[in-house]
Amino acid sequence: MKQIVFSVLFFLLFSILRAQSDTSMVLIPGGVFIMGKDMANGLGFSPAHLVKIDSFFMDKHELSNRQYFEFCQATGHKLPEFWNTELFRSGTNFLNYPVVGINSSDAMEYARWAGKRLPTEAEWEYAARGGLEDMNFPNGNEWIRARALQDSTGWKNLIDPVGSYEPNAFGLYNMSGNVWEWVSDRYSETYYSERVYDNPKGPEQGSNRVIRGGSWHSGEMCHKVFYRKGLCANWCDYAVGFRCIKEL
Repeated sequence: MKQIVFSVLFFLLFSILRAQSDTSMVLIPGGVFIMGKDMANGLGFSPAHLVKIDSFFMDKHELSNRQYFEFCQATGHKLPEFWNTELFRSGTNFLNYPVVGINSSDAMEYARWAGKRLPTEAEWEYAARGGLEDMNFPNGNEWIRARALQDSTGWKNLIDPVGSYEPNAFGLYNMSGNVWEWVSDRYSETYYSERVYDNPKGPEQGSNRVIRGGSWHSGEMCHKVFYRKGLCANWCDYAVGFRCIKEL
């Protein structure tokens, strides 16, 4: 029995050290938090409810064009919808910018290829909050409007490179803004009323998938850590990317 316990502990320690050697990821320690927000017009993010999350590793920043391009070259997967489009900072001239123009299945295929997976919606919100309670944004309650300034055409002045600005307390960049992020959950406006406590994974049915975090082309409300939106799973959008997680 002692040998079995030692082997399990050694395996866990080895897994953690191996994941920590990947400097593109950070450890998100598990815990309990209040997910969602109680508002008169909750728009699918009410009621607020208690959720428990296990520990995991998460990409520090949104997946870059460089990383996705390597995946496409290695597997023969099709390139993103808007590849080599300057306006959306997509293509080989913008390798350090977040990939966009990929649907939910594309994101999941990349994650499997990389030995990772998409976060659940609960994991994503827990990580985005960075340990802060009852705050609207990853670093507090202030929305920095300067990062969302638009030009005369109504478009924000460019998508930012991955890893821009300061990280939240967990070391994660751009959990609010830059590009929306696909998560693994199917979307239901009433799912929160079920108040699933232990590592919720979303409803079993639904044609839309959840996106989180807002983008360079969305307003203040969309940037709040509790805001959620459903998007057709096979839709390729110029403002939607993703990041991955890895289980311990």
